[in-house]
Amino acid sequence: MALYLVTGVAGFIASRVAEMLLAQGHSVVGVDNLNDYYDVRLKDYRLARLMGEANWQPSSDPRRSPFGGRERRVAGDGRFIFEAVDVEDREGIDKLFKEFRFDAVFNLAARAGVAYSLENPYVYLSTNTQGVLNLLESQRRHGVRKIVLASTSSLYAGCPLPFSEQQPVNTPLSPYAASKKAAELMAHSYYKMHGLDVTVVRYFTVFGPSGRPDMSIFRFIEAIMRSQPIQLLGDGTQSRDFTYVDDIARGTILAAKPVGYEIVNLGGGRSPTTIAEVITRIEQILGKKALVEGHPPMAADIKATRADITKAEALIGWQPSTSFDEGLAKTIAWHRQNETWLRTVMC
Repeated sequence: MALYLVTGVAGFIASRVAEMLLAQGHSVVGVDNLNDYYDVRLKDYRLARLMGEANWQPSSDPRRSPFGGRERRVAGDGRFIFEAVDVEDREGIDKLFKEFRFDAVFNLAARAGVAYSLENPYVYLSTNTQGVLNLLESQRRHGVRKIVLASTSSLYAGCPLPFSEQQPVNTPLSPYAASKKAAELMAHSYYKMHGLDVTVVRYFTVFGPSGRPDMSIFRFIEAIMRSQPIQLLGDGTQSRDFTYVDDIARGTILAAKPVGYEIVNLGGGRSPTTIAEVITRIEQILGKKALVEGHPPMAADIKATRADITKAEALIGWQPSTSFDEGLAKTIAWHRQNETWLRTVMC
């Protein structure tokens, strides 16, 4: 069995990647800075699952995690280790590479989201680019060849549908997309100059249980359940290639095979679903009507996304297996099961 470093491990996608790796019998060292970009109790929930803490209860503080101290946390069976280390901390990251012999790195630590990157672009550059450089340097220094680097479909702004990896992505509309492009290029230079093996996975609108509360599906479900108005940007005709989190996590793990340097789309690969359709389907499952407040669209938002996943099928043997409707039903079921403590979450 292998030992993997998973960064951003308390995050939505990374926590599922770590769970799947552990289920396969591997060991995982997970790091996360546990920042308060959104309510940290969601991150605590995910970490508690990884630690096997069945009796977890949310804290009263939405900004400070009990996992955030300097003390290393080790799961009961010893196969999951958590440390509150930031990928921007070059010495802290390199210390881990000195202590552990990793078989590969899954870098899913990131500042995510288009809107906030327009308000605070500096943290996007430092985490998404400088943080990647710190990992690549530690890999070079300590002989760890493989990295799976999470990237984004936001890079495809202005490209015709469906989005394919061969399309030029040189006109990012947001600091978020620009920082991800810079990370891809930095990784390519380490592939060419130092022989690192890199798979870049571009994610398409990931959703599922314990998702990020700034993303539309989480916000819509909670707003309708609480009889609160949905803040809708645009007219609802914008569409996305929604992809269920378990499919994304499975594809991310498959991407750890040796490839040299490759970019791979991980998306639904089906007809995109409009935001208006998403709201209607949530209404149908919950049996409640949404209250909608319209707002102007965001200038940096892409009108539609759709992934060409031909390369993912051919290169890593991946296809999504969860339909949008099935994934939405599972997501709403999770919200219902956790309704009591989710009512305290700052959406």
